[in-house]
Amino acid sequence: MKICVVALGKIGLPLAVQFAGKGHQVVGADVSERTVRMVNDGVVPFPGEADLDVRLKEAVVTGLLRATTDTTAAVADADVVVLVVPLFVDGDGRPEFGWMDEATRAVAAGLRPGTLVSYETTLPVGTTRGRWAPMLREGSGLTAGEDFDLVFSPERVLTGRVFADLRRYPKLVGGVNPASARRGVAFYEAVLDFDDRPDLARPNGVWDLGCPEAAELAKLAETTYRDVNIGLANQFARFAGTVGVDIARVIEACNTQPYSHIHTPGIAVGGHCIPVYPRLYLWNDPSATVVRSAREANAAMPAYAVDLLAAAAGDLNGLDVLVLGAAYRGGVKETAFSGVFATVAALRGRGARPYVSDPMYTVDELEALGLPAHHGQRVSAAMVQADHPEYRTLSATHLPGVRVLVDGRRVTDPALWPGVHRVVIGG
Repeated sequence: MKICVVALGKIGLPLAVQFAGKGHQVVGADVSERTVRMVNDGVVPFPGEADLDVRLKEAVVTGLLRATTDTTAAVADADVVVLVVPLFVDGDGRPEFGWMDEATRAVAAGLRPGTLVSYETTLPVGTTRGRWAPMLREGSGLTAGEDFDLVFSPERVLTGRVFADLRRYPKLVGGVNPASARRGVAFYEAVLDFDDRPDLARPNGVWDLGCPEAAELAKLAETTYRDVNIGLANQFARFAGTVGVDIARVIEACNTQPYSHIHTPGIAVGGHCIPVYPRLYLWNDPSATVVRSAREANAAMPAYAVDLLAAAAGDLNGLDVLVLGAAYRGGVKETAFSGVFATVAALRGRGARPYVSDPMYTVDELEALGLPAHHGQRVSAAMVQADHPEYRTLSATHLPGVRVLVDGRRVTDPALWPGVHRVVIGG
């Protein structure tokens, strides 16, 4: 097959490489000239994705993958088009469709009869049928389900382990009609491999969910569940802290029972998925009080962690505080919706002088993100925001002068912090 992948970001590029690795001719389309140039040179434009450097180079050298900024031309020569364009929400929780609209119009301009179009970006329920199908028809004169096939098939992977996750989890597909669904299932069966999963009720592979709305809801539901679960864990942790109970031991005990799956509490919930998709769900279902309360509970955790610091250190006015970790999670160089921003804001709101360091970021990169980079200044307190593995061996000797450590991820070793008041969430 000839496949066009629209948007060569942290999900789209590994997908393009995966498809090429199965012997298909792939063109990746992206609006960034830098990204296109690097991909055509066989160079990964972002760090941290396992095996991507080797597999990208191989795909480019064998001629199975190339990149272009001309989405319309790439679509015109494709049998299958897969869109993985980012979609975010604004401050009021409304989806920002701008990039997706632009990409869809570019696809429509090159769309030919008989093409399969698959959207993988997480969407509000009803978007594939209600927004993209009409937009594609307006730009191409072709009708979804009649002249071309249209499916929604959500990406279900985490950056850093995309190839492993593609094998691990069933690929969900929902077509606007049965013919589109059959085509979508056949396509993904041809480009993906799946691990044996005896724990599943049916064989691992491509699962037809019957309609795009079901596939859209499945992705929103699985990510919203995680946000709600973490919100509950954070509520438990905050209460445990008031009664002198270690919530980690409680959760460990609870999860020995097969119906309990309590997640891990922490200083923040970040990334492209968990903080965003519940808001897309709320856009569909604004009366979902459980979802809204969990989102509010999780969004309040950075300020709560700063409250813990104030309780241990006293007045924060004028206090120099080092925030450890700009990334939204350990080992990933990504700050999307990271708790670092709210933590810095909360510290400033209490009169403290915050600084930020991260083993994955240079000082210049931190400052480019609008963060107050740490230049080695002596600080009196520290807060762990990201669970980078480097922090497991961090000790008081690395931060002389620190009197209080708030470990928002429980990643530090208490034995390495003698003489320092170490505080954990739910401890």
